[in-house]
Amino acid sequence: MEQRKLLERELDILRDRLLLMGGEVELSIQRAMHALVSRDSAIATMVVERDDVIDSLELEIDRQSVELLTLRRPVARQLRLVISITKITPILERIADHASSIARVALELNNEPELKNYGEIGVMADRALEMLQGALDAFTTNDSDKARELIKKDAEVDRIYDRQVNALMESMSRDASKSTRLARLLFVAKNLERIGDYVKDICEVTVYMKEAVFIKHQ
Repeated sequence: MEQRKLLERELDILRDRLLLMGGEVELSIQRAMHALVSRDSAIATMVVERDDVIDSLELEIDRQSVELLTLRRPVARQLRLVISITKITPILERIADHASSIARVALELNNEPELKNYGEIGVMADRALEMLQGALDAFTTNDSDKARELIKKDAEVDRIYDRQVNALMESMSRDASKSTRLARLLFVAKNLERIGDYVKDICEVTVYMKEAVFIKHQ
């Protein structure tokens, strides 16, 4: 009985570390977009620098996961939880990398004349962030139905991305003087589109954790 309680306590700690990492990643996206729209170089620099914090959390979670698998030998539901955490952690780290990329674009654009219109990039970021928050909630509550619904929302992010690419390309053709800055916005849009893809991956892992089935590529 004591071993079972100890295992559950360590699983709770591991889950909490993942959610802490998820919270840091959410903040990175929010700050990166704020830095872009508000031309705030200090916030952009903070996002880039705090990427090391997220990397450290990933390493810590990896270490704890290996120790738990080796020493406690979880089975069935508990084993799926640990496996799911080891799959989600690197996904969150990659999302954080995309946030850092957006922050670096903000720093570059802040050295150039201000763009007056960012199109639907803000909307796209909001949708991707909502998906990430929902995915972490679904993971926390072990809600595979919610995870499946969130997977469908990636199509909306893709549609906004397609519209944004077309709009930016049209703007570039009309005004060559803005082409470099607009190309950087294309890069931001692509980073947000990839974040949506990665959130979908998190949701697929949550379905595996709850239902013990793999739905990737279905």
